[in-house]
Amino acid sequence: MAPARRDCSGWEMLLPTGCLLLSVLLFHPALAKVCNDRTKHGQDNSWFTRDGKNLPIMVLMPMNKSAPMSGISRGIQPAVELAIQHINESGKYSFSLITEIFDTECDNAKGLRAFFDAICYYPKHLMIFGGVCPSVTSIIAESLEGWNLVQLSFAATTPVLADKKKYPNFFRTVPSDNAVNPAVVKFLSYYNWSRVGTLTQDVQRFSEVRNDLTSELEKADIQIADTESFSNDPCVNVKKLKDNDVRIIIGQFDEHLASKVFCCAYNLNMFGSKYQWIIPGWYQGNWWEQANTTNCTTKKLLTAMEGYISVDFEPLSARQIKGISGRTPKEYEREYSRKLQQKGAESSKFHGFAYDGIWVIAKTLTRVREVLRIKQRQSGYHNFTVDDREVGKMVLDVMNETNFFGVTGQVMFRNGERMGTIKFNQFQEGQEVKVGEYNAIADVLDLINNSIRFQGVEPPKDRTFVRLQRRHINVPLYSILSTITILGMLMAGAFLFFNIKNRNHRLIKMSSPYMNNLIILGGMLSYASIFLFGLDGGFVSDKEFETLCTVRTWILIVGYTTAFGAMFAKTWRVHAIFKNVKMKKKIIKDQKLLIIVGGMLLIDLCILICWQIVDPLRRTVEEYSLEADPQGRDISIRPFLEHCENTHMTIWLGIVYAYKGLLMLFGCFLAWETRNVSIPALNDSKYIGMSVYNVGIMCIIGAAVSFLTRDQPNVQFCIVALVIIFCSTITLCLVFVPKLITMRTNPDAATQNRRLKFTQNQKKEDSKTSTSVTSVNQANTSRLDGLQTDNHRLRMRITELDKELEEVTMQLQDTPEKTPYIKQNHYPDANNILSIRNFTDGKDGEKSILKNHLEQKPQAQWGSMDPSRINRGPLEDINSPEHIQRRLSLQLPILHHAYLPSIGGIDASCTSPSGSPGSSPRHRHMPPSYRVMVSGL
Repeated sequence: MAPARRDCSGWEMLLPTGCLLLSVLLFHPALAKVCNDRTKHGQDNSWFTRDGKNLPIMVLMPMNKSAPMSGISRGIQPAVELAIQHINESGKYSFSLITEIFDTECDNAKGLRAFFDAICYYPKHLMIFGGVCPSVTSIIAESLEGWNLVQLSFAATTPVLADKKKYPNFFRTVPSDNAVNPAVVKFLSYYNWSRVGTLTQDVQRFSEVRNDLTSELEKADIQIADTESFSNDPCVNVKKLKDNDVRIIIGQFDEHLASKVFCCAYNLNMFGSKYQWIIPGWYQGNWWEQANTTNCTTKKLLTAMEGYISVDFEPLSARQIKGISGRTPKEYEREYSRKLQQKGAESSKFHGFAYDGIWVIAKTLTRVREVLRIKQRQSGYHNFTVDDREVGKMVLDVMNETNFFGVTGQVMFRNGERMGTIKFNQFQEGQEVKVGEYNAIADVLDLINNSIRFQGVEPPKDRTFVRLQRRHINVPLYSILSTITILGMLMAGAFLFFNIKNRNHRLIKMSSPYMNNLIILGGMLSYASIFLFGLDGGFVSDKEFETLCTVRTWILIVGYTTAFGAMFAKTWRVHAIFKNVKMKKKIIKDQKLLIIVGGMLLIDLCILICWQIVDPLRRTVEEYSLEADPQGRDISIRPFLEHCENTHMTIWLGIVYAYKGLLMLFGCFLAWETRNVSIPALNDSKYIGMSVYNVGIMCIIGAAVSFLTRDQPNVQFCIVALVIIFCSTITLCLVFVPKLITMRTNPDAATQNRRLKFTQNQKKEDSKTSTSVTSVNQANTSRLDGLQTDNHRLRMRITELDKELEEVTMQLQDTPEKTPYIKQNHYPDANNILSIRNFTDGKDGEKSILKNHLEQKPQAQWGSMDPSRINRGPLEDINSPEHIQRRLSLQLPILHHAYLPSIGGIDASCTSPSGSPGSSPRHRHMPPSYRVMVSGL
């Protein structure tokens, strides 16, 4: 099969621009009639009517050794000859194929000239076989429709030729470069790689493949993280791929730039267990040695290349079954090798596609001959003719129906494209090893078991796998603080039990037990909020977490107001009673204090309800920077933290803090105003001041530290929990521990030997006024117990004085004759003995003065006796009615005060403030002359 003679017959002399007319004839076939007429190429139908004819086939490929890709042509020539030989030997075909090779030299102009020579000066060719160089093939293929010719290529893999609108008459037995893209997508899906990057050389061939790959990846829902293109130096682009965290890299570049790419990958440490490179598989053997123009040594390149996957079409089928030629791919390969050795040429990977291509042409022409013969018989004409357009259309239809098993696998076309087999090779220890193949017809990926060896224990991840890790509160820390909280609640429960059990005790009564219960309730609510602050998304769902955000805020705010509101309400009552020395009777019941606490809680509820309606708390997630996996796995940890926040968080917190701050200041004011009330059971001002101080300091410190440690949930929770525990515990202990101590040591110490004193500085005047204080409510009634003790002591003193008076009286009664006449000037001394100073029991004189209960009318003063009776005798004077009446006036009060308690008279238990001292007979007024005044509480 020597190349056919080519002669332009002097066309070069007419067209010194280099056979420009050839291009005109190519794209304007009507002008070619001159050529056909001149060469007398008429309609010859004998090729399908007679058997044994030689059917010419035009073969276009570079044959000149100096031409690029000429080695492919020399390598496939033995395969073509072997195919024609096998066709003739099969005996199934009534014609012989004659191949006439025209050298295109991989040059556009020379290729067009060769094509024009074949059209003009050689017998009419039924089909064109060949097309190796992409540029020459695309130019010729674009004009085939005008010549009614069909071209079948065995080596043109450029994706450009897949455009059926532009190249409708072009077929190829070799898969297109784009044919590897479905296989690559299948391979990516097999390993669940859904994020890749591409690195493409700025050449049209590779750009076309990348564009088609992008479309296939989008169909498969695989993300293209980054697309990089380069011309000469790929290092900058490789660095960008690394910066974008691309782990699976699909490369489209030739072997000359592949060495640079892998050198850059080695320098950037983009190899090994974390990366997977996928590159074309059509490079020449040991390309890294021949094309290494980098400063990296071969060892470095091999290190970076280890494990890469190359993708290319399968040159021969791996299925060892007999095909259309009656031979298995292995048997054909042996025959081809012998014939190749005879010619002394190098093998070409396209030889199997050339071999199957000749079989395609043979089957196509056979089928066309059969159709034409049928039409000839049906027409009934002896001189049946058919034009080239109809023949060309019939060839196209038959080509699309091709389906047989050849040495390269199942041969069939889809829109002119070969549906072939794609192989996967892996670079392992300096050589490529086949690890699987993809059947495009069945769309099946078949990987050889245990053949792929990844650098790590598992396939690389398609990205730096980011595992979200919740920053949660440690369970041991939560358990410890919960235990402390439970102990605090048990302590509060113990205080509640103590307060309820001793609610009728004088000491507890004076401290308002109902308000004490509210203080304990507020402390327990504050304790309970700690359990909710320790719960996060690890224990509850997202929706439940949002509910917790609201609940724990409400509980803490209500608990704070309940505890301190009740404490301040108690102090306000003390302040209201003692703030004015001229005040009248003041009745402040516990119901009024409950209303005050309820008002404070109502303000809280208004704030919280508005907060919840206008700008409720939501669950927000704050993500932090990536962290390395502490276990060394190929993952990164991205911590995240859940917060309870809203749009205007600062404003709402400011409102709550302002209200609570004002409440604290009000409590400090009340504690300061009542600091001089000296009844411990009644006045908690000192402890309130201590509690407010500690709570205020701890809240300020806790809020600041909590804000600074918002990204450290364990520290934040620990600070918040400890602040709540400390504040609640110190408040409860300051209120109840002193009462417990007093109850165990001396229950009456807080009510004995104390007088109510308080000082008010008003208009720069300092005065201390002791006034009697009364209150109808339960707390103020209890305060009178101290006064009753003092009253009892004074009455005992009166009894002692009465005894002395009784002795004097008895002496007067027993020895009257010896008793000198009591003169008028002695009576003032007796009056001084009987007169006792007033004891003030209240400010408004509501405590009565105990009087003598004599029924007779008041007598005259002792010093106002009739002077005429002084001269009477002593016995007469003693036994006179005046003396007897005078002695009775002295003895009856004595008997009254000495014996009245024993017969049901006034005693220390008569403390009812509601009774009027003058309403009982025993409280009738004594004559003013005796001036005996006793407190009658």
